[in-house]
Amino acid sequence: MRLVYWLITALLALILVMFAVSNRGAVVVTFWPLPATLEAPLYLVLLLALLAGFLLGEFVAWINAGRTRRALRERNRRIEALERAAAQAQLPQASTSAPRLPRD
Repeated sequence: MRLVYWLITALLALILVMFAVSNRGAVVVTFWPLPATLEAPLYLVLLLALLAGFLLGEFVAWINAGRTRRALRERNRRIEALERAAAQAQLPQASTSAPRLPRD
């Protein structure tokens, strides 16, 4: 399984390098409301756009999973409280022990 992982990783790295070498031409990127312009290689612009999209998607997924994380924390607290109560209930109590018989 580890071999398959490294083969796929090496293949993706090779494809990425081939893409970067093939798209070295400079492009001008402008940010519309701002007067700023940026000249960068095409591969860098595309890879940064992909990275920004990935990070934005991960952030949205993290925000949406907030309710689930909160519910899991509450359940874990409840389980711990019940386990503590069960452990205390199993402790021998002096007042609830069987009555002693008088000695002759």
